[in-house]
Amino acid sequence: MSPLFQQVKEYIILQIKTGNWASEGRIPSEHQIVGQFGVSRSTANRALRELTTEGYLVRVQGVGTFVAPRTIQYTLLKIRSIADEIKHQGGKHSCDVHLLEEEKASPELAFEMEINVGAPVYRSILVHKNNGKPVQLADRYVNPAIASDYLKQDFTRITPSEYLFQIGPLTKAEHTIEAMIPDERTKHHLRMSAGEPCLVIHRRTWTNGVVVTKARLFHPGSEFRPSGHFKPTPGPYSGY
Repeated sequence: MSPLFQQVKEYIILQIKTGNWASEGRIPSEHQIVGQFGVSRSTANRALRELTTEGYLVRVQGVGTFVAPRTIQYTLLKIRSIADEIKHQGGKHSCDVHLLEEEKASPELAFEMEINVGAPVYRSILVHKNNGKPVQLADRYVNPAIASDYLKQDFTRITPSEYLFQIGPLTKAEHTIEAMIPDERTKHHLRMSAGEPCLVIHRRTWTNGVVVTKARLFHPGSEFRPSGHFKPTPGPYSGY
């Protein structure tokens, strides 16, 4: 049997993930949880406090405890497919393909991907959705020397990350996060309101010393919450 506070946490998480407790809805009070589970007040308080820290709940002093607004929460130090991120939070992933073609590397792109100027690169522009709502515009360049069949993939059925998982391990990655006002194309694709900022992850990935991808991942500011957990483990990173 898990500790009592953990049992309370698991029950609350289940209610949220199954939709029994709606996003931004008030949940039972600490006093009600004490009565329902027959636990001490300190146990109930610990469960609610930890779930607030983990992003499941929002506690408003003197008002109550509420289910946190649903946002896409990225694990920044363990990269995984956005489809998995959405599924993990109880949503349904879908994708629109807006561009999938070969281009020639500009001097700036060649420098960042560590290839020759004018060398072929593959580019995709995809809009990922959570329950039909756009949550990410992914503008990604891919090294054909590593991912030769990239342009042949059906990205309405498989994500780029899932395809890249299959062809080799990720051995190095870098992130930079930037807040910005989106251009009209990005605003249109992500159905953003006027004046809403977006958060952009600039990401490069390597496998065995070779740059595999360079991507810009745009997210509506209201739909994205960066987070990260780190635990040293042997072996390569997992994900693109």
